[in-house]
Amino acid sequence: MLRRLAIPSVRALCTALAVSVLFPVAVRAERIEEATQRLLEDVKYLASDDLQGRGVGTKGLDQAAVYIRDAFAAAGLDVTVDGGDAYQDFEVIDGAKLTEPNVLTLNGPDGQSVTLELGKDFTVGSFGDAGTFDAPIVFCGYGIDSKEPEYDSFAGVDVKDKVVIIMRRTPQQANPHGLFAAGHGGSRHAALRTKVSNAFQHGAAAILFVNDPYTGRKEAEALQSQLEKAAGEIVDVAVKIADAEGDEPPAELLKELRERTNHYRQVQELVETHNDDKLMEFGYGGTRGGKSVPILHISQEICSRLLESSLGKSLAEIEVEIDATGEPQSAPLSGWIAEGEASFELVRVPVRNVIGVLEGSGPLADETIIVGAHYDHVGLGGEGSLAPGVKEVHNGADDNASGTAALIELARRLAERDQPLPRRVVFIAFTGEERGLLGSAHYVREPVFPLESTVAMFNMDMVGRLDEEKLTVFGSGTSSAWEEMLNRLGDDTGLELVRKPEGFGPSDHSSFYAKEIPVIHLFTGTHTDYHRPSDDWDKLNVRGMARIVDLLEAMVVEVATGEERPDYVAIKGRASLARSGSRPYFGSIPDFGTDAEGYAISGVSPGSPADKGGLKGGDVIVRMGGQPIGGLDDFDLALRKFSPGQEVEVVVLRDNKETKLKVTLAAPRS
Repeated sequence: MLRRLAIPSVRALCTALAVSVLFPVAVRAERIEEATQRLLEDVKYLASDDLQGRGVGTKGLDQAAVYIRDAFAAAGLDVTVDGGDAYQDFEVIDGAKLTEPNVLTLNGPDGQSVTLELGKDFTVGSFGDAGTFDAPIVFCGYGIDSKEPEYDSFAGVDVKDKVVIIMRRTPQQANPHGLFAAGHGGSRHAALRTKVSNAFQHGAAAILFVNDPYTGRKEAEALQSQLEKAAGEIVDVAVKIADAEGDEPPAELLKELRERTNHYRQVQELVETHNDDKLMEFGYGGTRGGKSVPILHISQEICSRLLESSLGKSLAEIEVEIDATGEPQSAPLSGWIAEGEASFELVRVPVRNVIGVLEGSGPLADETIIVGAHYDHVGLGGEGSLAPGVKEVHNGADDNASGTAALIELARRLAERDQPLPRRVVFIAFTGEERGLLGSAHYVREPVFPLESTVAMFNMDMVGRLDEEKLTVFGSGTSSAWEEMLNRLGDDTGLELVRKPEGFGPSDHSSFYAKEIPVIHLFTGTHTDYHRPSDDWDKLNVRGMARIVDLLEAMVVEVATGEERPDYVAIKGRASLARSGSRPYFGSIPDFGTDAEGYAISGVSPGSPADKGGLKGGDVIVRMGGQPIGGLDDFDLALRKFSPGQEVEVVVLRDNKETKLKVTLAAPRS
């Protein structure tokens, strides 16, 4: 049992006295200026273009790891505690690559057989499973299963162990008041992963996606309109030239004519090369964890041949009928069987947490304080970027070069103390946070120092945009010791500490709180540059970062020198940067670092429906309300099909055995 921290009245006075005596205003100001210069140097390097956005699988991420290791060593930390060096190595999934064979044959009635060509007639989706299939084909419209608005593409057809054809996007796209227009969850129902989960939960053997004709047609019409506009601009300039006075046309009009002509040719090339039915390239949509089914993308031409043969209508005609009636038009394609195989393998790349240790001295030296910050970012964009379609270096100055630089600065400060601290302080630069807290999840599975003797975890993620003196402190309720300490130290630093009591949240502290370790997570807030190429070092409040390090130093020293370790307090709920929408509240914490066929959880929020229902960290949810759960996407979709107050049977794998539990869902949380 954890020892409780006594009310620190005597130590509070000592801390205040030490601050006033050791750090008078002038000295503290000078100290902040020196720290600001060091922080600026660190963050400029970590957020430089040379580091390629510190994406998983990039050389830049490895360069950042070396820089952090060297900085830890220069500060005086022990960088040899994990197998003789500072690196805790493991692997993460970074995409997939095609192998062989990838084949698709359509066998129809009367001995018809069509073998399709990879790259021309079909492609393979990386966001499904590799595997074989040989089953009858069912057309399932847009593959939507929605409670609000009520719409079910799978009603009236049996898709269990069948190959389903599903159109991309949603019906009635041309109607601003259509079933799935803005405000009706259109984007969610259009998502490929939502459609995959729908088909998987209905028992499909494989999925054949096909482009909706409307989108390609509208793109072609838009390009043709641009071409006509460009032609009109040429005519307008030509008229101006004809009306101009003098023997020679004005130079500026000739220049404008050349520019308008070049623009016309560029648009004309786009029109001529436009493909109304572009197939998804392998890798589009990323990869999916857990269990799924093979996914392929077939051409509209092939799909229409199947539909005309079986239903007497083309794909475009069926799309018009769906839009007009609001009905899915799902039907089995009698006599047609799809036989094929999707072959690919997941690409695993080595990554590493960087660890530096400052040993304690005395009877508490075997107790550990963790101070962490993730150093990875989203590389050149793509998955994780909020700038879709932009392939540029995302430097991640605030997220999270700022926290990494602050981690290094704190290591310098604590290492230069005249006397060692009573407790061990372990500095960890985590990797893989942007992929789902992978680095911290790996550490708590394979800790360098026992978690039982880890007394607290302090985390910094996005601490570079201090504004109006406001600093958000997550985890303020995870120990009864934190409130008084934050009151006192917040007053001393002049920062307004906005407290969020929850210990679970969207950063690495969550992995430690799941192990019943008190946590503090510092955060200066989101901004319009978040996960975009514009998150650069020149937008940081580096002086503000130095002040945050001052605060964190005081907190770590107080915990390191306290006679009692902080107690753990279970806090209901989970901190989030976004609303959970219409989903009922369940209260599970995903474990992204586990390869499991199902939805693996690292813990549950105290007092949540999942907690009350008996779920616990390490469980893998494989069924919910009778529906199969292959991964997080399936769980999210299944949850939306129930209402607050409903009791749902949840089947989990626990110690390799199925366990049935009952969970009563709660109202959505903000």
